[in-house]
Amino acid sequence: MEEISVKTSSRIEMLDITSQIRSAISKSDLQEGVCTVYCPHTTAAITINENADPDVTADIMQKLSKMIPLHENYRHMEGNSDAHIKSSLIGNSVQIIVSGGQLKLGTWQGIYFCEFDGPRTRHVWVSIK
Repeated sequence: MEEISVKTSSRIEMLDITSQIRSAISKSDLQEGVCTVYCPHTTAAITINENADPDVTADIMQKLSKMIPLHENYRHMEGNSDAHIKSSLIGNSVQIIVSGGQLKLGTWQGIYFCEFDGPRTRHVWVSIK
């Protein structure tokens, strides 16, 4: 397993971590298998989406914030219930096939770390088997 550190700079943002995951694959020397990318935080998430047009990630964050606003009649007293809900909807992990030592992502796909309660320094765990 490899641990990747991710430093976020906004309360909500999506950071493309594809290059860090590719680096972990390269270091592993795995030719065929599966890469699991896991987020051990309850107010952050991992997803795969388009990485060609930054408007896509902006639209995703805008829609999530509209659907799940920061200030609502939440019971959780820390003031970050929206972040917990958003991370539950997106999910805490993805799995990607590795073939020929390369991630098998679609032409426009990237792996994203989704921050919903930043800025913070976060961790992502990568398992390659």
